[in-house]
Amino acid sequence: MKAIILAAGYGTRLRRDIENDPTGRFSHLSGIPKPLLPVGPTALISHWVRALGATQYVDTVLVVTNSHYLEAFEKWAAQFPNVKVLSDGTTSNEERLGAIACLQLVIKHFKIEDHVIVIGGDTLFKEDFSLATVITEFSDLQAKCNESNLVLSYECKDDETSKYGILEVDADLRVRCMKEKPLPSQTNSRRACPCFYLLSESTIPLLDKFLEEKKAAPIEERDAPGNFLSWLILRKPVYIHQVSGRFDVGNLAAYIECDNFFKENFLQLKSYLV
Repeated sequence: MKAIILAAGYGTRLRRDIENDPTGRFSHLSGIPKPLLPVGPTALISHWVRALGATQYVDTVLVVTNSHYLEAFEKWAAQFPNVKVLSDGTTSNEERLGAIACLQLVIKHFKIEDHVIVIGGDTLFKEDFSLATVITEFSDLQAKCNESNLVLSYECKDDETSKYGILEVDADLRVRCMKEKPLPSQTNSRRACPCFYLLSESTIPLLDKFLEEKKAAPIEERDAPGNFLSWLILRKPVYIHQVSGRFDVGNLAAYIECDNFFKENFLQLKSYLV
């Protein structure tokens, strides 16, 4: 199994927050891509690489970034023999390809014909998350139907539905509908869906079809991974695995919360993510 970490964003919200922070406490983080931000004792993305290696299910971790941050990621990756870094060739947020196009780029460049774990490079999960558990559940689904896919879900608050993609599922926890940033009154579900997907080998070719259909659409329709997921559930079985929550390092406040949690708790999280 291959893991692909999406790290080609430019972190415009976080950069703006750092520049506007009157305390200046976080000015040293300016210019650092979100996945390389220090979270507790190590870079955010390093938590994933170490956990993925420890599971023994994943043989290679592929990181897609942009040309602007390529050197920083290559320097970071030198410590991990199982990590390969690829640039999407862009140098600014305005040029960005979008997350789905970056995912397709990695798959074609490395000629991947395997199941894939897709991870958002600015995301970590609470301490109850276990890669081994999730991968085992995916394997069980595959044994029943080799076209099955698995995504994560966590309960959000009523006033947070308009921030996320919200999944509606049946009694078997199969996703039947995904609503993008609905009002609380527009869905009874509170199942938010972060960017962590286990995609079956049979699903991978559908990336080409999705992007072909969306080639004339605005970049926003090709950027958010949830847009592909919403499209996919009409064509392939997609199931959920429930977790308690996540850290989404989208802005400075979210980064501070995440960093503080790991500074206070990391020594107790001996097998974090594994």
